[in-house]
Amino acid sequence: MTAILHYVYDPLCGWCYGAAPLVKAARDVVDVKAHGGGMMTGARRQAVTPQLRGFVMPHDARIAQLSGQPFGDAYANGLLRDTTAVFDSEPPTAAILAAEALAGRGLDLLAALQVAHYVEGRRIADRAVLIDVAGAIGLPPAPFADALDRQTGAAVQAHFEATRSLMAQVGAQGFPSFVLDIGGVMTRVDASRHLGRPQEFQDWLREQTPPTAISAGHRFACDADGCAL
Repeated sequence: MTAILHYVYDPLCGWCYGAAPLVKAARDVVDVKAHGGGMMTGARRQAVTPQLRGFVMPHDARIAQLSGQPFGDAYANGLLRDTTAVFDSEPPTAAILAAEALAGRGLDLLAALQVAHYVEGRRIADRAVLIDVAGAIGLPPAPFADALDRQTGAAVQAHFEATRSLMAQVGAQGFPSFVLDIGGVMTRVDASRHLGRPQEFQDWLREQTPPTAISAGHRFACDADGCAL
């Protein structure tokens, strides 16, 4: 019997960054499959403005308090004050798909991009940044750039559609959402009660998962159109 933890995320979702330690812990117990939902794409892309900064800062403080995840000064007083920046989920999601297709490292790149955004204050919608961050986790620049090209456009849009279909199927309302799939039986997981306690989440997953399904390797409150507290 196989077990999969489906993880519905967005790279620009603050609560998904808060959940990153839970995802890391889960990967030691079950296979984790990432599904990008495209929270800030198309008409939902967001230019950085003083209003946006004023909106997200209290949420970030709450996420930091509950999860223990750090938010860097380069993010709070650099990126969030850069009115030439645009938050767009599509390029980083395409990059995560590229990392998965190239080397099975989509979740590793997601974690690195979250740090790049929330700690280092980098523009993770920029192609050069995506290639650089991928290189920092060991993905060779030229093959990664080619893989990124293949995942850009129609491919990532199809991925978003598949994710929205999954969310509708399981009744997931936003990001992050977790669904435990054991032998094809899908059960939504309330991971919010484990926020900031990754070992507790890992132990809970072990209890839910049949021994034969244990992996040998490795909400919060963002709705489908944005983040709220």
